[in-house]
Amino acid sequence: MGRAATIARRTFLIGSIAVAGGVAFGTYMYRRPGENPLMTDLSADGAAITPYVRIDAEGVTLITPRTDLGQGAYSMQAALIAEELDIELDQVKVDPGRPSPAYYNTALSEEGAPFRSTDDSFMAESVRGVMDVLMKFLGMQVTGGSTSVPDGYNKLRMAGAVARETLKAAASQQTGVPVSQLKTGNGTVLMPDGTTLTYMALAPVAAKIKPVTNVELRDPSEWRLIGKPMQRHDIVAKSTGTLPYGVDFRVDGMVYATVKLNPRQGGAMNGYDASAAKTMRGVKQIVPVSGGVGVVADNTWRAFQAADAMTFDWGEAPYPAEMDGHWEALSNSFNDDQIEARNRDDGDVEAALAEGEVIAAEYRAPYLAHAPLEPISAIVRVTDDRADVWTGTQIPRFVQSNVARMTGLDAEDVHIHVLYVGGSFGHRLEDEVVKQAVEIARQMKGTPVKLVYSREEDMIHDFPRQIAMARGQGTVKDGKVEAYDLGIAMPSVIASQMGRQNLSLPGPDTQIIAGAWDQPFAIPHYRMTGYRAPALAPISSWRSVGASSNGFFHDCFLDELIVAAGADPLEERIRLMWHDNSRKVLEAVGEMSNWGSDLGPKSGRGVAFCMSFGVSTAEVVEVTDTDDGIRIDKVYVAAEVGRVIDPVNFDNLVKGGVIWGLGHAMNCEITYSDGVAEQTNFHAFEGMRLYQCPQIEVRGLENGEKIRGIGEPPVPPAAPALANAIYAATGKRIREMPFNKHVDFV
Repeated sequence: MGRAATIARRTFLIGSIAVAGGVAFGTYMYRRPGENPLMTDLSADGAAITPYVRIDAEGVTLITPRTDLGQGAYSMQAALIAEELDIELDQVKVDPGRPSPAYYNTALSEEGAPFRSTDDSFMAESVRGVMDVLMKFLGMQVTGGSTSVPDGYNKLRMAGAVARETLKAAASQQTGVPVSQLKTGNGTVLMPDGTTLTYMALAPVAAKIKPVTNVELRDPSEWRLIGKPMQRHDIVAKSTGTLPYGVDFRVDGMVYATVKLNPRQGGAMNGYDASAAKTMRGVKQIVPVSGGVGVVADNTWRAFQAADAMTFDWGEAPYPAEMDGHWEALSNSFNDDQIEARNRDDGDVEAALAEGEVIAAEYRAPYLAHAPLEPISAIVRVTDDRADVWTGTQIPRFVQSNVARMTGLDAEDVHIHVLYVGGSFGHRLEDEVVKQAVEIARQMKGTPVKLVYSREEDMIHDFPRQIAMARGQGTVKDGKVEAYDLGIAMPSVIASQMGRQNLSLPGPDTQIIAGAWDQPFAIPHYRMTGYRAPALAPISSWRSVGASSNGFFHDCFLDELIVAAGADPLEERIRLMWHDNSRKVLEAVGEMSNWGSDLGPKSGRGVAFCMSFGVSTAEVVEVTDTDDGIRIDKVYVAAEVGRVIDPVNFDNLVKGGVIWGLGHAMNCEITYSDGVAEQTNFHAFEGMRLYQCPQIEVRGLENGEKIRGIGEPPVPPAAPALANAIYAATGKRIREMPFNKHVDFV
């Protein structure tokens, strides 16, 4: 392959996307092409026309830089490529590829910018552009924030279109037939006489010509895949139990390890006694790791048993030992010195509160574990000249740089093999398990070390969702909500998370008020204040992050004011809504639930709305107060995402989010006693049971111009819709999660 051709292919996609991003700051650096990571080990007969598509004798392979966490990301990404490349979904192989700055997440800048997602002003778009430049400079290859669809929607379709047109150009060069007379279909270029040339056969020719970058995307009227039900790549394997997850992966010659860490996270280890463990069957080594010890054995179970046989002298926790101390820290944070952000201050809140009868309430949301079903694990092998890591991760480039730092190797000598993930919910945005596996592997050079956390070790050392508290006060007038003033106090999720990556938070933490300040309601006197509480237990992003608790606070207090005004909960929300597409979401869920109809005695219906990650989502929950407790009968969900890629997968993701949100609101919390998390397994952290699961009806709306993701937005409205429904059925207002502290559930 000629050098000129190589450079041309490296320059294509990143440059094009950068120009399309429309950034005015740092133009030269931003537009400078990125490396195409596929060029490094491309076979002689292969073509890597963009960083996302590889075509060789094996067929078409999509490089999927966004990890599949169970949300169908691999199939969605494959569909976007296949649509433009004129191949079927099952003709695309997927490969997570190697970490590269080329795979930075364009859509992350949307959530990080301090503007409402409804704000498309010049200033807002300019700042998002600057944020996008930052994401590229940092090479933020991250899966999270419901960004896999927004990030890939144009990028991957463009990659498919460029590949298609370049293959046509290759066919034209080989046959002499003008490109204008060529078509594509089923993985081939079609000649006017009906003969075909396969993409695989054309790949060596395509590799030697300049990529065709002046391409047009298919008109939606021509789509064969997007918007239609598709069979996911993984559905057969998942249905038959044959899909290999990260914890199933094996490497020849590997040993098995686990860790025992200070259960008071961040506390010191003053000493330990391993004498009993050393003589146990299968135990190979007991080695120090940061914050504890690693136990290496001939299988995982024996490593667990040996770790449990050891005794330790643990140091104190660097945060309050009991929950009273955590809540007190939040309560004391509602003061001017700890204001993190006041992004909204409409009208004259103080004057309105002085005129009317003030309605006040305090809300609480607890720590929550991520608790993915697949155990947390990683395999690491370290030699003098390279390191290999096999794990399910959402942050492969952070993992690569951390392993390079720990081993002294160059980053290019650290090979990250991203594996299938059996659930994350934000947990695999952390890489502590890899760091500990590296510490052990460095002491056993050349031997692959498979480190697995026990369930108990995982839940005790999880970095949970933030604890949070809100205080609201407001007034009503003439049957309408007149004044709304909400303050939210929580520690900074982002500062805690970024600190573990040796990064600092460059400005206010937008997550402290996410899902609250950005709601598109036009209340005459409307104020939203975020208070940054001191760091308590270490925390991390949990599905929907700040909105997971703020959606509960904001909507439930709004419901209290609407009830005090004597207004209808749905009609008043619609009246207050200024954003047309959000109003349509509320109207849709009202129609779906036949809002206003009689549910019968001891039954109630609650509605909630939350815009998070740019997605307007409204949910209606119907409950009945039975002799055995609250029964959740039905849930209706409407969400605005701009474009539904696969209606079946969309339906599944929304239903999963609703069940996730309801289950945690009903039953779950992490509490600390003597500095240690008290809930260590699912018996004490109980999700929704199958018999408790309601019927759920879903509708996706496509009125918005921007394409949005749906992984997280169904979560925030679930808890407030349930709380509001319980109030409607029983008259009991619940202001604290989990709700089972206040009511029983069937």
